[in-house]
Amino acid sequence: MKANKRVNEIISGAIGYFLILIMGILYILPFAWLVSSSLKTTRQLYVIPPEWLPRPPTLKNFIDGWAILPFGMYLRNTLFVAVVGAIGTVISSAFVAYGFARFKCKASPFLFILVISTMMLPNQVTLVPMYQVFSRLRWLDTYLPLLVPRFLGTSAFFIFLLRQFFKTIPHELDEAAKIDGCNTFRILISILAPLCRPALITVFVLSLVNGWNDFMSQLIYLNSERNYTIAIGLQFFSSKYGPQQVNLLLAVSLLTLLPLLVLFFIAQRYFVQGISTTGIKG
Repeated sequence: MKANKRVNEIISGAIGYFLILIMGILYILPFAWLVSSSLKTTRQLYVIPPEWLPRPPTLKNFIDGWAILPFGMYLRNTLFVAVVGAIGTVISSAFVAYGFARFKCKASPFLFILVISTMMLPNQVTLVPMYQVFSRLRWLDTYLPLLVPRFLGTSAFFIFLLRQFFKTIPHELDEAAKIDGCNTFRILISILAPLCRPALITVFVLSLVNGWNDFMSQLIYLNSERNYTIAIGLQFFSSKYGPQQVNLLLAVSLLTLLPLLVLFFIAQRYFVQGISTTGIKG
């Protein structure tokens, strides 16, 4: 009986690993094709049947594609918007989540549900009102519409994520800190924040990726080319040169993707820990 159970467990585990392997291959195929195509000439891209390995591979696409438009300037603008926005998201979300996790009043459940309910609103619903507000503030064609909301706790998902993490930390630590003379702000900064480092890094990484890939908001609020980001630059490149220079477009796309890949691999340990730990305690 035990032998049969052991065999069933081995078979189930093998099937599970096989399915994971298949899903992993399916997910990696588009990226592998991007890398392969970025090393090909235009003629090699349209060979039938398609060839995975470029013969010979060329790095000229990266040099030529990067030089067609001022992608260096676009990259600096994107780094500024993404990093500053991610910092603002971490700070504001941490303060709001700390309030929901540690301070209780009769209105707390209602307010928390109200915050979470904003996740159900599509961005298109608030697009026109927000545009009108920023237009009256004369913030159009600046980075303020992209950055200021990040510092005002508008990310309901990240607030929920950090609140769940804060609730896993015993209240006794807060009480001990109060006995030692710490105020509320000091408890958050000196006690809870270091313990929540995986969750904070998770929020930073996810927020930075969102800011890096945010095409719609950047397209609407930014008009001058000097303020363009990578997302707008790639669309501009695609509409102007894409049909004739697909290999250059793919090469530049790969270059703009590399910083995110490097960031993920650096923060992978904290990222996985932050996601897996959240939700242990409701």
